[in-house]
Amino acid sequence: MISDYTIPMKPARKEVMHFLAKDMDNIVRTYLKDIEDNWQPSDLLPVSSSDNFIADIKALQQECRELPYDYMVVLIGDIITEEALPSYESWLMDMEGVEKSDTGGWSKWMRLWTAEENRHGDLLNKYVYLSGRVNMRQMEISTQYLIADGFDTGAARDPYQNFVYTSFQELATNISHRRTATLAKQYGNGQLSKICGVIAADELRHAKAYKSFVSSIFEIDPSEMMLAFADMMRKRIIMPAQFLRQQGEKVGAAFTHFSDAAQRLNVYTSTDYTDITESLVKDWNIASLTGLTDPAEKARDYLMGLPARFRKISDRGGFKAPLAYEFNWITR
Repeated sequence: MISDYTIPMKPARKEVMHFLAKDMDNIVRTYLKDIEDNWQPSDLLPVSSSDNFIADIKALQQECRELPYDYMVVLIGDIITEEALPSYESWLMDMEGVEKSDTGGWSKWMRLWTAEENRHGDLLNKYVYLSGRVNMRQMEISTQYLIADGFDTGAARDPYQNFVYTSFQELATNISHRRTATLAKQYGNGQLSKICGVIAADELRHAKAYKSFVSSIFEIDPSEMMLAFADMMRKRIIMPAQFLRQQGEKVGAAFTHFSDAAQRLNVYTSTDYTDITESLVKDWNIASLTGLTDPAEKARDYLMGLPARFRKISDRGGFKAPLAYEFNWITR
């Protein structure tokens, strides 16, 4: 196992970032959609100018009555996480190698990625507002707290570590939204299933992008990228909603209960964390990389052993029972 330390930023990382940014136009064309052609929240919601608007709202609310309490907890927690987007953009824009004043390069990617992500919280927020089951003020308070309380991935300004984080996290959000889509369909809510499904598709596309960034870095700077990957996994990938709380609570007080609900529903579990880790080790060809320094070889050994180690401690099938905790986001 590699030693417990944070990898310092080296000038080479900034140089690698600048080199990769030269292909930004192609990156954007490959992984992001044209704004004019992309879906927008209004495409998936009742049309307020329609003569059928009131009837459509009543039908939406009828479908939402069948959604279980845990499902509503997970859905709202996902919404709050999506709506904390200002924290995520400001964190990525502060990475070494990102020039904020540049109209191209990595700042172009961050702005366009943020613009796509912004639609997710907007769509889900409007949907639950129409559902009649959510205390919007309490949800909004939790959202404001999550942004105000800050966000720390543990990667500092290191782009190598940050791209490991985003690769992992986009895969995790894809799983979460994909499974809420499946569950919504099982509960007879086709509209919500479609909503969660289109969001999941965005997240998968974004995951492919961030994974490709790491793959490119492995080609250019394999030893340092290996150390960065190992360091992030040693610290563990934290969830964006780690500081989730409700009105009157301490920072992070609601996060465990939100996570437990996701575990009970099998929306996102410790097994998924292990599966994502294993997939990244495979996708980035960790076992086959050559020409590594001795420290990077040790980091590789650590990474290769992680999936098996995680599976030994995974709560596979060990769903936690509900605790005496009330979310003030849900009205009924």
